Amino acid sequence: MGKLIYAANTSLDGYLEDEDGSFDWSEPDDEVHAFWNERERNVGTSLYGRRMYETMRVWEDDDWLAAAPAVVREYAGIWRDADKVVYSSTLEEVATARTRIEREFHPDAVRRLKEASGTDLSVGGATLAAAAFRHGLVDECLLVVHPVVIGGGKAALPAGVRLGLDLVDVQRFRGGAVLLRHAVRPRH
Repeated sequence: MGKLIYAANTSLDGYLEDEDGSFDWSEPDDEVHAFWNERERNVGTSLYGRRMYETMRVWEDDDWLAAAPAVVREYAGIWRDADKVVYSSTLEEVATARTRIEREFHPDAVRRLKEASGTDLSVGGATLAAAAFRHGLVDECLLVVHPVVIGGGKAALPAGVRLGLDLVDVQRFRGGAVLLRHAVRPRH
């Protein structure tokens, strides 16, 4: 059975993006990028909301990667090798391989996907992750906290959800970012 992991870059004040939708402050250096590569290597299926998918689909295109560092090119291959499920009621078609669209988020379908998976799954996008948290589907929360305060924007964690967490790992990166990895305690 695979675990469902919510993983994200966040600001110190808990945002994924600023009030203008920008996340340029979280661009990873080579060390953080290598960390994300290793983490993503263990993911067989990524669950995305429409906006996160539209952001991530850049990894399907080789044109811009030619001059990119090896760690960045490596991530493209890892991303392409994973299956992707995009939850969207408006997206007409997908522009990437190994990708399918689901019109609605069905918690029982995600539970079955986890049960049938021999690898971990990831959930990306604040809205989709919030739904997964609310339905008790997230097994692990992995946040790379960047040394920046952005003052507002899209919250990394959902409002109105209370979870017990157990700290599993902490890692400092040379550039000042810090990994906080927590297991989500089962609800009783």
